[in-house]
Amino acid sequence: MWQIMMSKLAPSNSSGEYIRPSSQFRNSISSLENNLYQPESGRYRLYVGLGCPWAHRTLVVRTLKGLEDAIEVSIVYPSPDQGIWVLSHPEQNCRTLPEIYQIAQPGYQGRCTVPVLWDKQTKTIVNNESAEIIVMLNSQLNEFANNPQLNLYPEELKAEIEQWNEKIYHAVNNGVYRCGFAQTQEAYNKCCDQLFTVLDEINQRLENNRYLCGEKLTLADVRLFTTLFRFDVVYYSLFKCNRRRIVDYKNLGAYLRDLYQLPGIAQTCDLESVKQDYYGNLFPLNPGGIIPSDPDISYLLEPHDREKVKG
Repeated sequence: MWQIMMSKLAPSNSSGEYIRPSSQFRNSISSLENNLYQPESGRYRLYVGLGCPWAHRTLVVRTLKGLEDAIEVSIVYPSPDQGIWVLSHPEQNCRTLPEIYQIAQPGYQGRCTVPVLWDKQTKTIVNNESAEIIVMLNSQLNEFANNPQLNLYPEELKAEIEQWNEKIYHAVNNGVYRCGFAQTQEAYNKCCDQLFTVLDEINQRLENNRYLCGEKLTLADVRLFTTLFRFDVVYYSLFKCNRRRIVDYKNLGAYLRDLYQLPGIAQTCDLESVKQDYYGNLFPLNPGGIIPSDPDISYLLEPHDREKVKG
């Protein structure tokens, strides 16, 4: 019965390893001639779930760039009995995210995930791949941003950023899910080893570098941050990633505090939503639906001294 439930929650390969399905909407906001989705203030909306690390990335970049006035946000919540995202208030005569997807593409049969970058003008989904949305938010709406000078994806660092993105996605961002959703001991052991090998490598990297790519904050840091924020609260216990906590790492722990204390970022971090989304809605992993009592995350506001780190 557990394997049946897990197969619906998390599709796996023949070895029992979780395989994440690909996102389906992959268009871009761009000022290129003939591009349908031109940069405009107020035209686009983000649909996000506050517990979701992939959606959280878009909120972090939106905040860092100062795009709050240019891009609206709608919060969706997981339905505990339907397994779908539900809108906090009806929009476009829709009460659920799958209904939004049906407006964008009638007859759509795929997964209805967050984040969603929605175009109010054409009433469709521009993109639902977080890695691509944050690149757009970084560069395509600068004329409407309060911090247009901030470039989280500079040309001279793109190759290095993508190297980190590739490694961190497989071993850490998706790696924690591969641990939690593993359906065989062999698959779990493999994923857990990969996860902590890369975390150890990152911790060593941060010994002499404030951020992953040196002294500049980049999208690679944003993508890692939203996983690290959830790690000790959820992944350590629920997903069996319990060799070490992030707070146990000298450099990674301070790095997490550094990112958390950037202006506006703490306000994008909703601990209660994180706990509710994971513990309350992943029935095969937590059948009783019991939500753990509050962990104390006040340590995230302690001094980090990362500004003193020099390569």
